[in-house]
This record gives sequence, structure tokens and C-alpha cells, in this order.
Amino acid sequence: MSEIKNSPKTNFTFQRNVAIVGIILFLGKLLAWHFTNSDAVFSDAMESIVNIIAAFMGLYSLYLAAKPKDVDHPYGHGKVEFVTSGVEGALIIFAGVIIIVQSVNSLLQGNIPKQLDWGIWIVAATAVINYLMGHISTKKGIQENSLVLQSSGKHLKSDTFTTIGVVVSLILVQLTKLYWIDAVVALLFGSYIMFVGYKIIRKSLSGIMDEADLGMLQEIAKLLNENRKRQWMDVHNMRIQQHGSGLHIDAHLTLPWYYELRKAHNEMEEVYKLIAQNTDRTIEFNFHLDDCKPTSCEICELWECPVRQRPFVKKIEWNAKTIAQEGKHSVDD
Repeated sequence: MSEIKNSPKTNFTFQRNVAIVGIILFLGKLLAWHFTNSDAVFSDAMESIVNIIAAFMGLYSLYLAAKPKDVDHPYGHGKVEFVTSGVEGALIIFAGVIIIVQSVNSLLQGNIPKQLDWGIWIVAATAVINYLMGHISTKKGIQENSLVLQSSGKHLKSDTFTTIGVVVSLILVQLTKLYWIDAVVALLFGSYIMFVGYKIIRKSLSGIMDEADLGMLQEIAKLLNENRKRQWMDVHNMRIQQHGSGLHIDAHLTLPWYYELRKAHNEMEEVYKLIAQNTDRTIEFNFHLDDCKPTSCEICELWECPVRQRPFVKKIEWNAKTIAQEGKHSVDD
């Protein structure tokens, strides 16, 4: 087993700032609700509570994910990010339900908002700050391959769209005096953030269940094809697991059977370095070396091989499907 690191940055401080900003925005929305008595604003404020809880959960998960491997966790603690991300998605759905219930209740009771001008300016300001934090969090999450920061960013952005809907509804209500608009707009955006929550849960479950990432497999296959050496006869049974911002990659590499151990190991290390140097993630490799068989001759381009038993027939192109195949490749593939 070999591990190659690319010095990933810590995201703990950034996530802490997200939590602090969330508290400030929540207080701002409560102030806006105090002025307006708007059910939509109240629902938006309640959704911000989820932001705060999710931010602190993300903070804790980043703390755990940064802990080194130990006897009880030989692969590290990175998968906690998938768990907390899933809980965050569930909280987002719960917030959507609260908004929908509150909106329906407002429609039935005919709630009348007041002092909308103050509410519009305060809520609009929280929307701008929310979106900026969400954009930065999503961008940083992609750069650092952190599901926690990506989920927080998506959550903040979804909250921004909800807040924009609240601002629009307040403006329309102020202009038209049609008070039901306030609740209808909140109802629509409540449904939207429930969909966002579902997508976050779906992604977190795929990580927990180690769902195959075909896009990542295809990128690695393309990289190997472009730098392919003739003695690398076959790559198969590749599996990729994500642990926080790091990856664990298993695979089988077929080499000429007559290679001495040191030479075979050096070839394997070349594959490791090729993959690691073309990604910004920490990668732990665990490759199994296979010796070639007579059937391997039919897909082998090592023309100068001194022990070839069969003629070359065709080249196996590596792609996401072929490198994930469990058994060795043959001319029939």
C-alpha cells in the first residue's frame, strides 16, 4: 500500500466563519420579521436556524475528518463528511416542510404583513451576504474536495433564493396589497429547497455506499491511455473510495511474468505517481500485481517480448468500464 499526499488545506476556520455569519443573518431576519409580521420572513428566519445547525455540524465533521488514522479507523475519519452532509440535507428538507406548512397556514388565516419597507431592505441585505458566503463555500469545497463545504455552499445558495423570493413577495404585496402573494411565493421556494435537500442526501448516500464514480474512473482511464507504456498490459478491477478530501484506489496491474520484483514494483510506482501528479487530492494506493498469461499475448503490444506465445490481435482501450472490469481482459472483450 502506498500513499501520496498533495498537502490539502484545512477548512476548519472557513467553516467556523460560515457558522458565525449564519448566526448574524438569523438575527437580522428575526429583526425583519419583527418589523413586518410576514409569515414568509418568519419562515426564512426558521430556515436560517437550519443553516446555523448545519454549519456547526460541518465544523465538527471537518474536525473529525482532519484527525489522523488510528487502530479503530485504518482509513481515517473522512467519511464523517458524508454523514453530516446527509443530516444537513435532511434538515434542509425539514426546513422546506416548515415553510410550506407556515405558508398554507398563512393562506388559510389571511395574515396581513406590515412595515414592509424595513423588511425589504433588511432581508435583501441578508440575501446578498448569504449568496456571497454560499458561492465562496461552494468554490472552496470544490477546490479542497470537501463535501461539507460544498453542501454548506449549496445550502446557503438555496437559502438565498428563498430569501429573494421573500423580498419579491414583500415588494409585490406592498405594491398590490394582495397579501396572499407573500405565502404563495414562500410555498414555491419551500418546495425548491426540499429538492435541494434531496440532492444533497443523494450525494452523501452515494459516498457512504461507495457508489462508483464513473466520471473519476473515466478521467483516470484517459490519463493512463495518454501515458500508456507497452509493458502495462492491463489495468482492471479498479475501485475508488472517497474519505473526506482523500481517495483510496485499488486496482490490478498486469506486467510481464518474467519481471523481477524490483522492476515490477518500479512500474507500479510509476502508475501511482502518474495519477497523483495529475490530481490535487491525497491518494492512498493499493495495487495488486498480476503476471501475464498466454492469453495476454493477444492484447500485448510489447513486440520485443522474448517469451511471446501467441500473436497480437487487438489493443484494449481503457475507459471507465474496462478498468473497472473484475477479471483480466482478453481478446474477446
